Amino acid sequence: MSDHEKKPVEAGKGKPVNPGRSRRKSRELVLKGIYLGLMNQKDVKVIIRELADDPDFDRADYEYFRQLLEGVAENIDELDARLVGSLDRQLSELSPIEHAILCIAAYELIHDVSIPYRVAINEGVELAKLYGGTDGHKYVNGVLDKVAAEARPDEFSRGRGR
Repeated sequence: MSDHEKKPVEAGKGKPVNPGRSRRKSRELVLKGIYLGLMNQKDVKVIIRELADDPDFDRADYEYFRQLLEGVAENIDELDARLVGSLDRQLSELSPIEHAILCIAAYELIHDVSIPYRVAINEGVELAKLYGGTDGHKYVNGVLDKVAAEARPDEFSRGRGR
């Protein structure tokens, strides 16, 4: 488990608050949820109820899942506008999976500075490897690099200088 995936520790107990709960599983569920929303224009509350039946639901960090899903859904127009400048094609030409992955990672890059930019990019790339098309992860990586450079210029330039 990497540093960003470590669980919060209950004060004075030294035990993880959500043992076995994974942010990566949360991101996978959010990917499924955003995909459902893009394809079926479903409400976030309906999507959450539907995903509660997913076999991975109990392994995910529910609070992070809910926060990320709601954040992406509420900011989808802004995220799309920010992504357009980093794409080499029309947004409508992206597969719904790539679109959802890019929105999730862009949301983390733009709205959650507690997650290092490299982690946000890596998690997007990993989702693309699991769920995207052949070599789609390379495209996702390139787009997210551009988004990170724009959204977090200081952190990005420090990271590139290493």
